[in-house]
Amino acid sequence: MGTYIHRKPKVAYFCMEFGLDESFPIYSGGLGVLAGDLLKSAKDLNLPMVGVGILWDEGYTDQFIDKDNVPYDCAQEYSRDHLEDTGVSIRVWVRGEEVTCKVWKTEKFGNVPLYLLDANTPDSNHGWMTRQLYYGDGQDRVAAEIILGIGGVRALRALDIDVDIYHLNEGHAVFCGFELIREYMEQGKSFEEAWEAARQQIVFTTHTPVMAGNEEHSHDLLQFMGAYNGLNYDQAVQIGGDPFNMTVAALRLSYIANGVSQLHGMTARSMWRGNMGTSPIIAITNGVHQKTWQHPQIWQIFQTQGNVWRPHMTAKRQLIKYIEDKTGIRLEQDNLIIGFARRFAAYKRSGLIFHNPEIIEPLLKERVVQLVFAGKAHPLDEVGKQVIQKLMHYVKRFPESVIFLENYNMAIGRLMTSGCDVWLNNPQRPLEASGTSGMKAALNGVLNISTLDGWWPEGCEHGENGWQISGGYEGPEQTRVDAANLYDVLLNEIIPTYYENRKKWVEMMNNSIAMAVNRFTTDRTLTEYYNLLYQPAFSLKEIKRQVLNIEAIQTVYSEDSPQPVNV
Repeated sequence: MGTYIHRKPKVAYFCMEFGLDESFPIYSGGLGVLAGDLLKSAKDLNLPMVGVGILWDEGYTDQFIDKDNVPYDCAQEYSRDHLEDTGVSIRVWVRGEEVTCKVWKTEKFGNVPLYLLDANTPDSNHGWMTRQLYYGDGQDRVAAEIILGIGGVRALRALDIDVDIYHLNEGHAVFCGFELIREYMEQGKSFEEAWEAARQQIVFTTHTPVMAGNEEHSHDLLQFMGAYNGLNYDQAVQIGGDPFNMTVAALRLSYIANGVSQLHGMTARSMWRGNMGTSPIIAITNGVHQKTWQHPQIWQIFQTQGNVWRPHMTAKRQLIKYIEDKTGIRLEQDNLIIGFARRFAAYKRSGLIFHNPEIIEPLLKERVVQLVFAGKAHPLDEVGKQVIQKLMHYVKRFPESVIFLENYNMAIGRLMTSGCDVWLNNPQRPLEASGTSGMKAALNGVLNISTLDGWWPEGCEHGENGWQISGGYEGPEQTRVDAANLYDVLLNEIIPTYYENRKKWVEMMNNSIAMAVNRFTTDRTLTEYYNLLYQPAFSLKEIKRQVLNIEAIQTVYSEDSPQPVNV
């Protein structure tokens, strides 16, 4: 008896943020940019996928530095010209009130359809629920998560989009599972049967290797906000524990889950192994969208095996001009530029290169090394903002060789990951789940120097396509060891090669580009999602459905005729 699956599953990709373009700032950083890149690759590969998210009224945040070097935030304004009104509205219950959300759509950035829910409707007092990404207190967060998860499923129903697999990118969308359970229970299934049926349609990606970064809510808050969605306390505890952990809930609601690098997959399995009933966690390493992040001239010359140094210098001049326009400082074109751009959090250690002033300061004074930093701290992260303040101390001391670019966004990211010579990444291992900025740099021949964390252990060939910092050391002296090794590589390998061996440097650039193109794009990531996450869950469901149909047909035929039936 043969059972055949003739089509790819239709996937709804749920995420709290999507980074499609700097003109559409409903993203905060790597999580959202990954989501946007995946939707673009889905379009390129003609795969059946849609995105489901929230239309944030004020985006994430614009962040600037005041005269006292203190970061401050303000609302982002952006054009909505690229949005299409679907004419569809859905309703969810939040805090005992019925909330109406409009559903918008965009396909304007080379992406498959992205549907965005908006609570800021006319004559509504519920706009606070979708006002600003990752802002406010617990009530703001849970309200948005109800809209994303429960409202997202209802939007797909209202749009008549038939979905096979629901992909939850991080735990923010976990109430999607609650809505599927509610639907199945309305069909007459028990809670346990409904939970199992929902699990067969859900896959989950976890990104956060720090236990404290995995969101938890009290059950009093969830009940008050209406997040139970028809479930009771005991049922919600079975799914997410008490307090309710969004990651644990997502792992118990999903058929299979993944970490976002091979190392992170191991870390995630170790983190969550003590929780009964969770899905298996495999590893699918993140990627980046090649057309978005690779400088077109670099790709053109690389394909023809030309000298990539020439388009690299074009990109470098573009970065230098942008810096001069923004700061009034003109960096030396022929001198080494090292870039560092990401969310400012303490574990990312933006100040590691300043660890020993006796080593780094002479290099900065002579402009042998020029440093360009960019990034934002979360609006409520005072520690992250203090990290930026400390960095600004060096910007003031070495104004011609240490640059900080305010209000980091995708446009600045493209300039830096194509225009710098070296990309610095030195998080405290193993706290960086993936770190896609280094992949973007690698696509452009910008050579990574990084601790062996996130994706870099999979890509690094030391001295061939970049450099490693330390050997994966995780002991109590990690910062001291990593700083010493960073200086050793900088002084004895990077600087001599850059200034004295251009041929070797260009060879390494070519190796870097080849490595990134072949192994670290979202085309590869999405292909693995379909092969390892979506298709197995969908195929099992289809096989079960076909077997049930076959059994029904056989029953009918056996009642009508004694003859065997060939199916």
